[in-house]
Amino acid sequence: MKAVQVTGYGDVDKLEVRDLPIPEPKANEVLIQVKACGINNTEIWMREGAYGTGGKSGWRPEGVQFPRTPGSDITGTVIETGGEVDEAMKGKDVVLFPFTSSGEEGHEHISEDMSFIGSEYDGGYAEYVVWPADLCFDMPLNDYTESAAFSVSGMTAWHMVEQIQAKPGETIVVTGANGGVGSLNIQIAANVFGAEVIAIVGDLSIEEKMKELGATHVLSYRSENLAEQILEANGGPVDSVLDVVGDALFSTSLQVLKKGGKFCTSGSAGGQKTELDFRTLYLKHITMYGSVLGTREEFGNMMKAISQGKIKPVIDRTFPLVEAKEAQQYFKQAGKLGKIVLVPGHDS
Repeated sequence: MKAVQVTGYGDVDKLEVRDLPIPEPKANEVLIQVKACGINNTEIWMREGAYGTGGKSGWRPEGVQFPRTPGSDITGTVIETGGEVDEAMKGKDVVLFPFTSSGEEGHEHISEDMSFIGSEYDGGYAEYVVWPADLCFDMPLNDYTESAAFSVSGMTAWHMVEQIQAKPGETIVVTGANGGVGSLNIQIAANVFGAEVIAIVGDLSIEEKMKELGATHVLSYRSENLAEQILEANGGPVDSVLDVVGDALFSTSLQVLKKGGKFCTSGSAGGQKTELDFRTLYLKHITMYGSVLGTREEFGNMMKAISQGKIKPVIDRTFPLVEAKEAQQYFKQAGKLGKIVLVPGHDS
C-alpha cells in the first residue's frame, strides 16, 4: 500500500511517500480501507517536535517512534475483521475514535496511557489502517470526505463547549473561527447549545459564511480596537472565550470577559507563550481551562448531532495522499475556511 511516513522531527522534508505492507488486524481489530483523512495541527506539531522537551515529542513521554504514519481524522470501509470481531462489521463505513486509553468512562482523554493514532499508532496518511473494532463508529454522513472533517477537531471543539458549560443566551467569543476547530466551535456553541457567538477571523470577506455557521457577529483580529468592538457588539463583557490562537489574542480575551467569565484554550497557533498579570485572573474571578480531545460519550453525541444536521462539515480543500507535503504546507497558510483533507487515490 501507499503510505506517507514521518521519518523524524523536522520540516515537511521529513514526510516520505513509501510502499508498505498492508497491516494485519489483531484479534480485536479491523482492517480499514482509508477513504479520507483530515489534516490537524496535531500531526504537524508532532513532526515539528512542538509537543515535547529534551528532543522528544508526542502524546506519550517517550516521544514518537519513527518512522510513523500520521493522520487521525479517518473515515473508510471495514474490509477485514480480527478473530474476536463480528464479521458483520465487514463492509461498514466508519469513522475512527482517535485514541486508546484505559481511563474510566468520562476520563479517557486524561488517562496517563492515552495513545493517539498517528502518533503512538500508525494513522490515516495511508491506503489502509488497523484499529480496535470498538473504537470504530458508524459514519455520520454518506460522504467520506465530509465525515472526515470532525474527529479530532470536532471532539476538541465539543469538549471545549462542554468545559465552559455553555448555556442558551450566553455570549461566547470564538477565536480562529475560520479554522477546523474554530468553525466547529461556532456550530456547536450556537446550534447545539444555543449560545450567541462572536467569531474572530482575519478576513471579513468570509463574514457571511461565518454567520451561516451560526455566528451572530464577525470581527477581525486585525482591528486596532478589537476589545472595544467585542464589548460594543455584545453590549458589555462576554461570558466565555473559546481560544485556539494563544498569545496573539490572550490579553484581549481576558479584557472582554465578564467577572466570573471562562477562558478555554485548545491551541496556540498565534504564540505558545504569553504574559499573564495574575491580578486580572483573580480580580475578575476568571476560570481557565486547558482542553484537547474529549470522551467517547462526547464523540458519540457529536456523531448524533452531525447526523441530525446540527453540525455541518466545512471543507476548504482536498489533496491526494501523495501530496501530503503540499497539503501540510497549505494547512499552515492563513485565511483558510474549514478542513484540509487527504483523499487516497484521488486527484486534488
